[in-house]
Amino acid sequence: MQSAQESTSTASDEAIPSSAEAPSAVELSPEIIAMEGTLQPVYDTLEPLLGSEQAEGLTRILAQVLVWGRDSLLTWNMLLQLGLLMGALVPAIMFGPRLKQFIINQITQRVPYGVLKRAARALATLATPIALFITISVFITGVGAMGQGTGVMEAGRSLLSAWILVRLVTLIIQSPFWSKVAFYTVWPVMALDAFGVLDNVMFQLEQMSVTLSPGDPAQGIPAAKITVLDVVRAAIIFGLFFWLANVLSKFITTRIESVDELNPSLKAMFSKILDLVLPIVALLLALQFVGFNLASLAIFGGAVGLGIGLGLQRLISNFAAGITLLADKSIKPGDVIEVEDTFGWITAMNTRYVAVRTRDGTEHLVPNDTFMNEGVINWSHQDKVVRIHAPFGITYNHRDVRHVQKAVEEIAMTVERVLDSPRPRCNLVEFGDNSVNFDLRFWINDPRNGVTNVRSDVMMAVWDWLHEQDIEIPFPQRDLHIRSSSISLPEELSVAGARSGTPEQSGR
Repeated sequence: MQSAQESTSTASDEAIPSSAEAPSAVELSPEIIAMEGTLQPVYDTLEPLLGSEQAEGLTRILAQVLVWGRDSLLTWNMLLQLGLLMGALVPAIMFGPRLKQFIINQITQRVPYGVLKRAARALATLATPIALFITISVFITGVGAMGQGTGVMEAGRSLLSAWILVRLVTLIIQSPFWSKVAFYTVWPVMALDAFGVLDNVMFQLEQMSVTLSPGDPAQGIPAAKITVLDVVRAAIIFGLFFWLANVLSKFITTRIESVDELNPSLKAMFSKILDLVLPIVALLLALQFVGFNLASLAIFGGAVGLGIGLGLQRLISNFAAGITLLADKSIKPGDVIEVEDTFGWITAMNTRYVAVRTRDGTEHLVPNDTFMNEGVINWSHQDKVVRIHAPFGITYNHRDVRHVQKAVEEIAMTVERVLDSPRPRCNLVEFGDNSVNFDLRFWINDPRNGVTNVRSDVMMAVWDWLHEQDIEIPFPQRDLHIRSSSISLPEELSVAGARSGTPEQSGR
């Protein structure tokens, strides 16, 4: 490829005259002149349409292209390379299945589950393209040993290796986003390298730069610059490091979850810290790999701090509140809580919010700072045994209230979820306007299964017993006695007053 580039540049230097000489016409090779004679019918066709000057220019360009194609493409070396590229498919198809079986037997069955297992399976899937890559490499070595050119085969091998790499990333990561990232980064680089222009593109990207700090030549302090190549390189390296950080975070989190000695709060807190620290470490390592001076970022410290203080205030508040909640163990995954109008159990504690699953099956994402500002009722903070109240009232006509008290306590114990110990307790709490009011208190140890439903079961049982005993449950009512009125009352009210045996007319 290098010799081809040198010959191309030499030909270009000969074809393009220097500004010092500035001849009136470019000297053409005999081959191009002969080809122009062959293309005379083309010139005759274009001349009436475009004019003699433009027709001559187009004919000359076409002649140059045809001469280059004949001298560069229609050669024995080119035909040899194309034939070997096509012939490499035969041994690849023959030995690819054997290579796949070898990978399955010797590698896939021995590696542990996870990323390594997916990598081994991906290699087995791509066994035939890998065999083709090996075959082309062998052909390139053999042809090069004979002193023949191998540029076309090297370009084909570069494109094939890019395709294999992209497929490996797709099969291992199993993420549409990172698959697209790999496709749009690896393929362009390999294509530029295959056509021999990668170095030129990198040189141009290196020339485009932005000055971060002018420096001081008198004191020997160089200027701090960042080039486009640094940005592209940092993005690629950061993407790789970020993926590795994500894999490492999942691996460590899985290990932490398997430790029984740690409570759920510590496990969630370690997971949060890893999710925050590892991406930052990945970014810093990427900047160090590209040779970026981190000290040059000091001038942006004030602006970044101001941005965090204003624009990211709520985000930082939620993150700090999340760390505080995990550290003081006020809530943890699995707790049954009630915050604002939400009742449910905690399924996850993330950097910004806490996921609370309600009895309706919906997932409420409550910001972390809500727990700090509004407070929370934790039904299972230290103990999952909680007490529930079921108030009711009976009429004043029933005088044996002690019998009612003992009976409803026994009735509450017949409900499945009510605990026998502590025993239910029914207290007479008030002599109300219309009823004698009781408060039946009982205990459960599974608030996650709901509180309202068990209260309903207990009150339904009490309702059934009261009706069996013909004990009235009163409702608010008022008696109105009319002693006199200047308005003539209906006859029905007079009759009702007479039947009641009272001198006044009454109605309800």
